[in-house]
Amino acid sequence: MSLDAPLDRIVLYAVADRIATITLNRPNARNAISQQLGRGLRLAMAAAEDDEQVDVVILTGSDPAFCAGIDLKELGATGRTGVFDKEEAPATDEPRTPWGVLSKPVIGAINGVAITGGFELALCCDFLVASERAAFGDTHARVGVLPGWGLSVLLPQAIGYRRALEMSMTGNFVLANEALQLGLVNHVVAHDELLQRTYEIASAIVGNNTPAIRALLASYKTIHTMTVADGLRHETRVNREYGATFKASEVAARRQAIQDRGRTQL
Repeated sequence: MSLDAPLDRIVLYAVADRIATITLNRPNARNAISQQLGRGLRLAMAAAEDDEQVDVVILTGSDPAFCAGIDLKELGATGRTGVFDKEEAPATDEPRTPWGVLSKPVIGAINGVAITGGFELALCCDFLVASERAAFGDTHARVGVLPGWGLSVLLPQAIGYRRALEMSMTGNFVLANEALQLGLVNHVVAHDELLQRTYEIASAIVGNNTPAIRALLASYKTIHTMTVADGLRHETRVNREYGATFKASEVAARRQAIQDRGRTQL
């Protein structure tokens, strides 16, 4: 797949081993979200969703940053950002996300700073692997804008209400190791090992049963928005519906591979 020019260089897209890697590629602007980059990101995510050869998506940035947020130069000059598909934010209360709903896991490989809108991009990933150079900051209040991609919901879910409120109220940065302690990221690795480690995790996902992964991911996402009681009921319903498609004969074929993999990890 190649994005239509000139978007094909501002957002890079590559597929290998059933893993799509999407790279924000405005390094001189610290991968700030211009209208062009925002559109390119949406196109790339849609391509990954539609590609039958893709099971997992990795989102990263060209060094030195992951994403510095909305392009403030463009915002100041035009009053527009790359946040929305249209020139103006849609007049609706429907939830907005950077790339819509995906059925495939998205892993953020956070190679540098993730600030404000860039922080929201990271939070919209299903989980994060961070370089030792990563840092996270919510500077919406410093800029004088408000979150539009779910930060005020997703950040407290990730690190707790009070810590999230402190980040948003102060605009102070959280560095990689503190982000790990807070539960914001799953792993912190040496910068040069970031993509390799993220690929290893993505490959472990690829090695599982694809329908089960997608059903489980969808269930997790739905439960994430529910009360505990509603979540338990939803999990039971999904388990029952998925069970109707379950084939016991397939387990025997996978059993040895599961056991062998488990021995390498224990």
